[in-house]
Amino acid sequence: MTFTLHRTALAGDTPGATTELYWYTAGPEDAAMKVHLQAALHADEQPGTMALHHLLPRLRDADAAGQLKAHFTIFPSVNPLGLANYALRHHIGRYDIETGVNYNRRWPDLYPQVAEAIAGRLGRDPGANIAIIRAAVADWIDSQQPRTAIQQLRLLVLRSAAVSDIVLDLHCDDDSLKHIFTSPELMPGLQDLADWMGVVATLTAEDSGGGSFDEVLPTLYRKARLAHPDHPIPSGAETATLEYRGRADSFDAIGAEDAAGLFGFFATRGLIAADPGARPVPAPGPTPFEATEVLRVDAPGLLAYRVALGDRVRKGQPIADLIAMDGPDAFMARRPILAGTDGFVLSRVTGKYVVRGAGIAKIVGSEVLPTRAGAYLLED
Repeated sequence: MTFTLHRTALAGDTPGATTELYWYTAGPEDAAMKVHLQAALHADEQPGTMALHHLLPRLRDADAAGQLKAHFTIFPSVNPLGLANYALRHHIGRYDIETGVNYNRRWPDLYPQVAEAIAGRLGRDPGANIAIIRAAVADWIDSQQPRTAIQQLRLLVLRSAAVSDIVLDLHCDDDSLKHIFTSPELMPGLQDLADWMGVVATLTAEDSGGGSFDEVLPTLYRKARLAHPDHPIPSGAETATLEYRGRADSFDAIGAEDAAGLFGFFATRGLIAADPGARPVPAPGPTPFEATEVLRVDAPGLLAYRVALGDRVRKGQPIADLIAMDGPDAFMARRPILAGTDGFVLSRVTGKYVVRGAGIAKIVGSEVLPTRAGAYLLED
């Protein structure tokens, strides 16, 4: 059997502090295909961890049966540093409590780090070009001297992801239906993943503006293609962020269902020689993330939603009422918050007290919104 638990110690930033990261590998080391799975990069998002909790025994059993045809690296809770961010009985797992930086922002732009190393070495073989780029990335990672625990963690995770053919980052929203974020050039190639996951939307963007983890490798290969148009450079990895509903949706039954979807996807791809189960219903095709409205409020107040998740809405339709909490009509006045596009309600917020500028819903439309085109697309 190859199914193995690993434990890596991350040197802490303060005296006597050490954090341990637990992760698994399974499948032949020399397999032609490699898969990287991680959950809870935002450490307060547990549905992905629950899904991997249910997937791990299935991978263990498939390994024991000799069914694994790919090498899997699995980080069920990839951010133990974020797990420690507890203050005033609240878990602040989305942001580094020291710097305030979102754990899924400011991942490195790899192409400038390897551009010189790959120049003059690329040829006519697409597979060989991918290998050259991956080797250059590995050399760059090896050359780094991380100064902080979070830098250690990021380099460890990148080392696994950069040599993988499929890289899936499991997240969740606040209160949401299942959806995927990925790069446009990876669709329709990942339509089978969308089908097996059972998403209501696949949202695509080349650059959402924040340096998210799932954009690191597509950006690397895209920039390499632009810099070397005479050399065939395919996308070296299929990467996606999988949004498994909302934060509260961490239950055994749901996690088992999500694990079955991932297992079916891998089996259909030939990465596990096992019965994938019944074919899923086809999911909707991709839409540009720039066509999704992030609806925000222009004043503080108390939200009273008029719509449920999945409801179809029209531009100008009231989505919620904002109840005033100050002023001459405090706690009496309410005014509607209107949709800015036609589409359906993908997400809402669970906290109904909101401050000025807060996002309160995402509405998935089909037409790129002028206010979103080329803009920063994340909430944050």
